[in-house]
This record gives sequence, C-alpha cells and structure tokens, in this order.
Amino acid sequence: MQKPKSQAERFTQDESQAMRPAERLDFSAIIDRKPLKLPRGARMVVWPVVNVEEWDIARPMPRQVSPGPGGAAPVPDIPTWTWHEYGMRVGIWRIMEVLHKHKIKPTMSLNAKVCETRPRVAQAALDEGWEFMAHCYEQMAIQKIEDQPAMIRHTIEVLKKFTGRMPSGWLGPGRGQTYATLDYISEAGFKWFGDWVLDDQPQYVKTRNGPLLSIPYSIELNDIAIMLTAHQESNAMYTRTRDAFDQIYRESAQGARVMAFGVHPYITGAAHRIKYFDEMLRYMKKQDGVVFWNGEQIHDWYQKAVTKR
Repeated sequence: MQKPKSQAERFTQDESQAMRPAERLDFSAIIDRKPLKLPRGARMVVWPVVNVEEWDIARPMPRQVSPGPGGAAPVPDIPTWTWHEYGMRVGIWRIMEVLHKHKIKPTMSLNAKVCETRPRVAQAALDEGWEFMAHCYEQMAIQKIEDQPAMIRHTIEVLKKFTGRMPSGWLGPGRGQTYATLDYISEAGFKWFGDWVLDDQPQYVKTRNGPLLSIPYSIELNDIAIMLTAHQESNAMYTRTRDAFDQIYRESAQGARVMAFGVHPYITGAAHRIKYFDEMLRYMKKQDGVVFWNGEQIHDWYQKAVTKR
C-alpha cells in the first residue's frame, strides 16, 4: 500500500504543478479591448476597501509605524500592537461614520478571527451593510501557512457562522499568494479575488477549478504605501487618490474603469487624517457617472457584461 502524502509533500506537488501568473491569463492591452459599459449611464466604478486585521502579539507585527531599536523586530512588540489596537477602539468608528455620511457601503477585507476577538467591530460593519471579503484567518504571510486549504476552510467557516453567508471574494494578507493559492480559493468556492493589481478592468484568470475573476485592487492608493512606507503628509492620500481618479475618470469615457483604494483603521482612522478621508470621498461622489460598488457587485456586472459580448 502506498503511503499517504504528507501535507508538506502535497504542498510541494501543488506548487510545482500550479500555473505561474502569466500562464493564468493572456496579455491584453486595454486600448485594444471593446468598450465595457456600466448600467444607467455610469462610466466608472470606485471600489472602497477597509482592511480590518487580527495581529498576534506572539509573532512579529505585520508592520511597524516606528522600527524597533537597531532595526529589530521584537516579540512581543507591544508599542506596535497597541498602535493597531487604537484602530479597533477608535479609528474604525471614525471611518465608519464618514462612510455612513456619504452613504457608501464598502468591502471590508477581514481577518476572520476578528469575528471572534472583536465581534463589536464585525457586528457594526454587518449592521451597516458592509461586504465581508475573506482575508485569511489572521494577518500573516500566506507563504508561512503550512496548510492553505485548511486555513481557507476555517476562514470560510468563521465568516459563514458570523454573517450567515459564504463570502464571495478573497484577498490575501499583503495581497500575497503562492503559485497554488488561486487554485485553492477557487476550489473553496470563491468567485473573485483582489490580489492582482495589473489592470483597471476585471479579468478572468485560469485555475484548475475553472475561471476566477480578478478585480483590480491597488497598492499605491493605499494608506500603508502612502502613510507608512513613504511617510507622507496627512493629506497625501486625498491628493494622490484625487489625481488618480481624475485620470481614470477621463479614460472611462472610452469604456468602464474600476479604481480601488484601501484604508486601515489604525492609519486613516487617526485624528490627523480622517478629515482628508472625508474630503476624498466628497470629491469623488460629486462627479457624474461614478458608482461606489463592492466586490460582488463588480463581479456580477462584469460577468453579465462579458456574457453579452
């Protein structure tokens, strides 16, 4: 009798057999495509994403606002953990208030463990009608997870128990994947993902379980890149997002476009930044032909639009 493969052996086999990213979709120049159309005269989709994470104090923190002495990554890193905790206790409620004022229901990229450790936050988002996008069980590099399929199943179970429904979309921590991740999430029943930032329109990619939709997220319209990596002024996300919006809005006259942005409660929810988040939303909301959709709305529209071609 053949000995069953270990998890490490199955992972190695999956990775070796998995398609590389360039094999999962054909190259396509956006200027060569037939124009995409949105309903009711709209021309541009803004996809707002709020990232709510669970940080384990027993591991190095996912990121630091102030590096440790000598560049160390101390464990436990209590100063950084408490900075993130501020987002859960204070920052998220500022963000929620601003989004509610502008009648925007975003996608929440959520580590499922938050439903267990901070149910007050998750319940408030559910009550507001936010979309729950699976973001692993807790915040850590997906390449460090020994059994991705098991983690994905656990993430789904926790989110389904809390929300009463299967999440339709996936985002890896830091948009991370291994070669086989898309196969795993497709087999688990997800319809779309947001890890790839290679376009301004959705694209179907190949998996061993059939097509999966890539909805374009953003690296640079993200408060981590702007506020933490580049250490910009408090209004920098507003000005950069406005500039990107203006350009993509002009291009959307030639066919529908999608522009995403990502914020975190412990960054954008800080007292010195929240007013610029309010201004950013107000600027985009006043433009004609712009809709604010969640991931599932984008998926359903694109699926129908492609079918009609």
